[in-house]
Amino acid sequence: MNKKLLIPLAFVALAAVLFWGLFRDPREVPSPLIGKPAPQFALPQLANASTPFSPEQMKGKVWLLNVWASWCPPCKEEHPVLVDLAKKGSVPIVGLNYKDKRDAALEVLRSTGNPYAFVAYDEQGKTALDWGVYGAPETFLIDAQGIVRAKFVGPVTPEIIAQKFAPFFAK
Repeated sequence: MNKKLLIPLAFVALAAVLFWGLFRDPREVPSPLIGKPAPQFALPQLANASTPFSPEQMKGKVWLLNVWASWCPPCKEEHPVLVDLAKKGSVPIVGLNYKDKRDAALEVLRSTGNPYAFVAYDEQGKTALDWGVYGAPETFLIDAQGIVRAKFVGPVTPEIIAQKFAPFFAK
């Protein structure tokens, strides 16, 4: 191939990739977990460290796993949305408290409401790594067979819940 053509071709290819990236949603982070069994874990519960939580407890149910922390401003932004969703009873929500101080997390739930059926306490963030978590908040939908069906990065809104998660609630 002519060396003079190589540089312009490389530039065109790079420009095409960058142009394509402009139209992608930055919250749509691909997850290798979609369509695969949810990673198993056993963590102490936030409010009761002597009682572990495991995804096995949710077997047979469609549920959401919400990764959150008391130090996370976007988590505080989405919290009222999760409280409203929990009140509707559409789907159980499990919290994965991520790299947080137990007392601070408990205070957030005491003062703003607790939307979670269970809250697993991931103090070191190791379980979150198994789930491919980049940061908080992140929310996963797990179906009744224990398969991860959807993931959203960032604070959920009523619109996100309706579009991305609600279609799975009745299944």
